[in-house]
Amino acid sequence: MKLLKRKNTNTDFWILQISGWGLLWLIYVFLYSNRKSDVEALLGLFLTEFTGFLTSLVLRYFYKKINYKARSILFLSFIVIMGAMVASNIWLWLDIFLSTPLHGFGKLIERLSLRSYLGTSYSHLFVLLTWSALYFGIKLWKEWVLQKDRAEKANILAQSAQLKMLRYQLNPHFLFNALNSIRALIEEDRIKARAMVTELAEFLRYSLVSKNYSNVPLSDEIEALRHYFEIQAIRYEEKLEVTFNIEPMAEDYPVLSFLIHPLVENAVKYGMRTSPMPLKIRINATVIDGMLKIEICNTGKWIEPEKRAENKDGTGTGLENIRQRLENAYPGKHSFEVTAQNGRVCVVLQILSEPNYDQTN
Repeated sequence: MKLLKRKNTNTDFWILQISGWGLLWLIYVFLYSNRKSDVEALLGLFLTEFTGFLTSLVLRYFYKKINYKARSILFLSFIVIMGAMVASNIWLWLDIFLSTPLHGFGKLIERLSLRSYLGTSYSHLFVLLTWSALYFGIKLWKEWVLQKDRAEKANILAQSAQLKMLRYQLNPHFLFNALNSIRALIEEDRIKARAMVTELAEFLRYSLVSKNYSNVPLSDEIEALRHYFEIQAIRYEEKLEVTFNIEPMAEDYPVLSFLIHPLVENAVKYGMRTSPMPLKIRINATVIDGMLKIEICNTGKWIEPEKRAENKDGTGTGLENIRQRLENAYPGKHSFEVTAQNGRVCVVLQILSEPNYDQTN
């Protein structure tokens, strides 16, 4: 992988190097060659740019020896200026050496005059300083892009690992409670127990299938909830009343798989302990202006997660898990609140848009 990146980097350098110096030669030809048919002038300009091309390669070799990432901007600027000053003189003398046979010694004496020498040195210095700025600018930009790409990949991996961890916390919880419900009926009513096993099988089938997808239609989540409530209805009979009010538009809305179930499970678990019978649970889902709104309300009282943990009545992490999943999938585009008043507890979840990254587990 490192070899591949190095190869690509070298290719980019040579493309830019050749293109840049070629463009500079064409500019000089346009500005300083009075007659396009003047072969001597064209060759002279070519030798000047070719020697500049070679000098920049020497400068690049020098720059590659500098650990620019560990240096301050001030130190790097000093190195670049000094390096460009030395390189501009190397360029000038190399150009003189190669072009003297073409122009003759008369031109050599003219170019060695103080005025011509200083003027050409400043011109070369400006070109090499520009080249150096582009060299380090492109390197820093590529490094920034690479670091950004690495950070994004690391963030996605971290989110994926976190979501997997949350899912592993949730699935055993579902199974444990469902099996407890079946165990309570095995000796009392085997027919109902078998019916519960059938519903549990359907529920687990959905769990296994949906784990391969980051998002599922809300209708799939609702269908899984119906299987869950079938199990609970067999167990609690007339003590439980459940109402669904799902708008057709909401059914097609994508949501995180198993996002709603922990909320419903809490409504049954704690509602049975704090609500007058029958426990009434209502699940509403609507879509307004692209926002999905899900309400899960039950009769009874709200028990703070801290008190649940203190009484060893759950770990108190279920709601926190949901908040983390929502924050990972819908950052800044969701709301999650719990209200308790007039003998009712309602959890309201709103999602503004679809998740902004793939959460495949």
